[in-house]
Amino acid sequence: LTLMSNHWLMAWMGLEINTLAIIPMMTYPNNMRNTESAIKYFLMQATASMIIMFAIIYNAWMTNQWTLFQVSNEWATTFMTLALAMKLGLAPFHFWVPEVTQGIPLTSGMILLTWQKIAPTSILYQISPSLNMNILVLLAVSSTLLGGWGGLNQTHLRKILAYSSIAHMGWMTVIALINPSLMILNLLIYIAATMAMFLCLNLTSTTKINALSNMWNKSAPMTITIMIILLSLGGLPPLTGFMPKWLILQELIIYNNIATAMLLALSSLLNLFFYMRIIYTSTLTMFPSNNMSKFQWFHTSPKSTSLIPSMTIISAMLLP
Repeated sequence: LTLMSNHWLMAWMGLEINTLAIIPMMTYPNNMRNTESAIKYFLMQATASMIIMFAIIYNAWMTNQWTLFQVSNEWATTFMTLALAMKLGLAPFHFWVPEVTQGIPLTSGMILLTWQKIAPTSILYQISPSLNMNILVLLAVSSTLLGGWGGLNQTHLRKILAYSSIAHMGWMTVIALINPSLMILNLLIYIAATMAMFLCLNLTSTTKINALSNMWNKSAPMTITIMIILLSLGGLPPLTGFMPKWLILQELIIYNNIATAMLLALSSLLNLFFYMRIIYTSTLTMFPSNNMSKFQWFHTSPKSTSLIPSMTIISAMLLP
């Protein structure tokens, strides 16, 4: 609904349906942690929706326009940008993302960090010509830096992926005004990589870094797959994740935003560091090192694996 709409009220309704639809999924199975996360998520999204509605009404009052492309009022644009930043989890409105992701199951976490980003990003894409560049750059740089710093001392994989999401959202936001098509490309590659990562973790029921050290004994191919996906998320050259980062930096340098490009490139090193830490933990017990744990008998998992190969290929091997 949000992707197809041309009228502000329809776009807003799409955002609301999107928010309310995921809440029952977050609260299943019903326990205290899931409920707490769902309430945090609902309060944050409701606040953002309220600000969006205020910006829509204020813009309509000033310009007599309800169409999505006519946001000519500066205050309305500022409020809209900040509300969408809250919905996407950009810094300094990022505090809910790790907390909510940590408290819900892996499948709900996957939907929260992938599908739920599509509707706000589509609105950002459609109103991109009227956005304020200074606010966008400030939000984007602070997101990439805080997304990198926040993930450094984490041991829970869901929190690490949440901070990785904050950093990736920063990369998408910085290019929204200069080249919106690049923002969509980055979003698609990020969704493919994050989905592949969550599917791998869900298949092996892994939620902490130290559980990855036994992964080689359970499933060697899964260990290698996780390593490749993490390197792609970090943006290392031969893998797909390198392409959007390289193109974004190139665009920023063309438009003379060299300081921003440098900050983004340096902040991506922080992300790469905590991905490398996960990889290092999982390689400690890999062949040919002495592994004192016994190999576990491989049981066919009841969980579906059909999406993992295709998502891994998209997220890692599209570039070569």
